[in-house]
Amino acid sequence: MSRIDESKEFIPVRIAVLTVSDTRSLADDRSGDTLVERIAEAGHILAARKILPDERDAIASQLRAWCVDDGIDVVISTGGTGLTGRDVTVEAHRDVYEKEIDAFGTVFTIVSMQKIGTSAVQSRATAGVAQGTYLFALPGSPGACRDAWDEILVKQLDFRHRPCNFVEIMPRLDEHMRRK
Repeated sequence: MSRIDESKEFIPVRIAVLTVSDTRSLADDRSGDTLVERIAEAGHILAARKILPDERDAIASQLRAWCVDDGIDVVISTGGTGLTGRDVTVEAHRDVYEKEIDAFGTVFTIVSMQKIGTSAVQSRATAGVAQGTYLFALPGSPGACRDAWDEILVKQLDFRHRPCNFVEIMPRLDEHMRRK
């Protein structure tokens, strides 16, 4: 089973948080606040935070901008992963991905099933990699953000997590772009 190897040094990662909502502001962004709090508690660095409306091109543009920013290793978005007509975050993420992390959505669904039962089928949480940056799209509820962070991301974004984690392979995410 997974464990933290205390003999290894913790490596903080730089994380940007994007809230996708037509109605939220920083004053009432409970999901974004949940992520920001957990990022800090885990010892990581909040590199950027923004709120954008449910507009596919604007979301994809922001994701691309953060992917080429050397000060950002990970982007976590919250909101826009549902089934309504305005829910376009998943499509925007997939416009940017070079590789999709298929198992993230599956594991998130398993975690969600334990919390909310069959309502978990309404989420389209997804993850991928672009330009050497990890991208995660979470549902817009604080509970879903807590579940994704506490059950998946806090472990996978910890270099000490065994048997493996996302941080240890970060230096190789963009190796296909380097000259031989």
